[in-house]
Amino acid sequence: MPAPERLPAPGVSATGELEELLARGELTVVGRIREASNAVLLCTVAYGGLSADCVYKPVKGERPLWDFPDGNLAQREVAAYLVSEATGWGLVPPTVLRDGPYGEGMVQLWIGPGESGEPGGEDTGDEDTGDGESGGGLLALVEGEEAGEGWKPVALADVGEGRTALLVHADDPRLRRLAVLDAVINNGDRKGGHLLPAPDGRLYGIDHGVTFHREDKLRTLLWGWAGEPLTEEAREVLTALAARLADGEPLATRLAELITPVELAAVRARVADLLRTGVHPQPSGQWPAIPWPPV
Repeated sequence: MPAPERLPAPGVSATGELEELLARGELTVVGRIREASNAVLLCTVAYGGLSADCVYKPVKGERPLWDFPDGNLAQREVAAYLVSEATGWGLVPPTVLRDGPYGEGMVQLWIGPGESGEPGGEDTGDEDTGDGESGGGLLALVEGEEAGEGWKPVALADVGEGRTALLVHADDPRLRRLAVLDAVINNGDRKGGHLLPAPDGRLYGIDHGVTFHREDKLRTLLWGWAGEPLTEEAREVLTALAARLADGEPLATRLAELITPVELAAVRARVADLLRTGVHPQPSGQWPAIPWPPV
């Protein structure tokens, strides 16, 4: 019997095929990503002569969160993927909710360094590389108080021995789209290690379990555009997204199966608020603005 054909990272034309593979394929657990705070299993999935690497997060392996009493993290991960797909930006790897070796869970296409590399996309504690950059070269610590050309300032960071450095992120349109998506889904945990640049130049964001809270929980390293006007592209995307979130629309119907009615109403309100103000949100001051640890 010939070996299954390996699928590459997702492209627009392959998304449906990848979803079917993830949803219907046979999952084989090959290891566990130990650095993750919840159970994250590295797997292969094979179906119809195709195969790919993926991560499987069983609901049974989730640690309860006091401020997210409803639903589960796996459902929120799938909801984040659906919203990402609705924007057309494809910022979240193909993700499905399905049964697996340890019960129902989230299964997501693996976006990583390849078969010869070590797993590196799940709270791995991405360290400073020594040149002041991390997060796939999209984040950096710089001396002084100026971000420099091509970078956006975030905050001053304590780097030890009484010294501080300026945390910055790249002024990159891919990151800016991700910042808008995070504002919509109310991402409470956008860390540097969750930014995965792919070999084809695309950028993916992962780990979206702490999302969709009805209260403002936005915590992110992508504050560089806070208070700045949204791009015309973002306004157009948000306008289309608002229509797709209306009652009876397929996206709204599917999201209603994954998050609570109050949380769905909050998504609509956040989209409406972004369109009304026309600017990137700013830290509320009522909640820590930057996740800990930041990487």
